[in-house]
Amino acid sequence: MSDDPERGIGGYIRRAIRSAGRQYEQSREQFTTGRTVNRLPADEHGRAKIVCRRHADRRAVMLSEDGVPPCFEAENRDCQGCLEDIREGVIETW
Repeated sequence: MSDDPERGIGGYIRRAIRSAGRQYEQSREQFTTGRTVNRLPADEHGRAKIVCRRHADRRAVMLSEDGVPPCFEAENRDCQGCLEDIREGVIETW
């Protein structure tokens, strides 16, 4: 018999619980993001009407399923802040 705690029924149960926890967290985050994105004002084409933090201008953009605008640049601090604001539902809109 092995002393490895990840083997056997106990290990299986732990892995299943961790997997369920990860799936729950992903679902919760997607639900929250979807709810926030749907609350943003939109134009007649369904594009979110946000104010770009990097360029300080009004934009109508289609957000991805994760709530990311197509102009998002991961290395840009303004873009990172904009994405956080979109997800928290506090982005400046018009």
